[in-house]
Amino acid sequence: MVVLLIARVLRVVLVARAGRPARGAQRPSPVSGREPHGTARGHAGVMIDAWTAAQIRAAEKPHLDAGEPLMQRAADGLAEVVRDMLRASTASREGRPGRVLLLVGSGNNGGDALFAGAALAHEIVPAGGAVTVVAAGSHLHEAGLAAALAAGATRDELAGWCDPGAVSERLPRHHVVLDGLVGTGSSGAGLRGDARRVVEALLPSLGRPVAPEVVAVDIPSGLDPDDGSVADDVVLPADVTVTFGGCKAGLLRGRGPALAGRIVLIDIGIGADLAGLAREESE
Repeated sequence: MVVLLIARVLRVVLVARAGRPARGAQRPSPVSGREPHGTARGHAGVMIDAWTAAQIRAAEKPHLDAGEPLMQRAADGLAEVVRDMLRASTASREGRPGRVLLLVGSGNNGGDALFAGAALAHEIVPAGGAVTVVAAGSHLHEAGLAAALAAGATRDELAGWCDPGAVSERLPRHHVVLDGLVGTGSSGAGLRGDARRVVEALLPSLGRPVAPEVVAVDIPSGLDPDDGSVADDVVLPADVTVTFGGCKAGLLRGRGPALAGRIVLIDIGIGADLAGLAREESE
């Protein structure tokens, strides 16, 4: 099912229903055509533009060079999606404050998660909720981490999230998990290091009724952003994938439809640049 929504951050959001194995398998939606940019037909027959990671980076570059706050736009959209999920959660209906877990790796993907976490912490921490940061990268986005901590987020030790037994006790305390471990800079070679250890520890607990919903930041960790391939089964499946600027081709190809869940596209202001790339390819 494909529908159009208007986000509260005043950006258009495209929602494409894919699916996650635990919630019922869905048909894959392969990208058509031989060009790097292609289109995929959604389950309602709507054609969706799909882009490679390199094309997204090329479209972002002039905006970043001009100093536009693309990361903040992405984080604002991500935070709004999580807010809606928290409002709709059983905890909210029962009057309990929201609890969000941020799994954060190195690079911009982790930065998106941290700035979104900062926005959420401003709201839910004073109400008795919590935003917890688990760092699984050697170089966290410094400004994003500072913003999250200043807003009331707290850090938790990585070791406790690499042990399946400890995770089975800790994970149900949270309502939403943000997967900001690995983004579109990955090449489909598979998760490594601390990110792999965290995902291996999480996987046994995700199929349980008390498991929180998982939101992938731009793309599920372990999924190739271009062809939707995976190196092995150590991939963090998402209930929702919030992707930025343009839908990544890997979300609609290969294992993408089964691992991405519901896809939400946040407009960060690069649509005209992507359209220009499409025109160049068609000439």
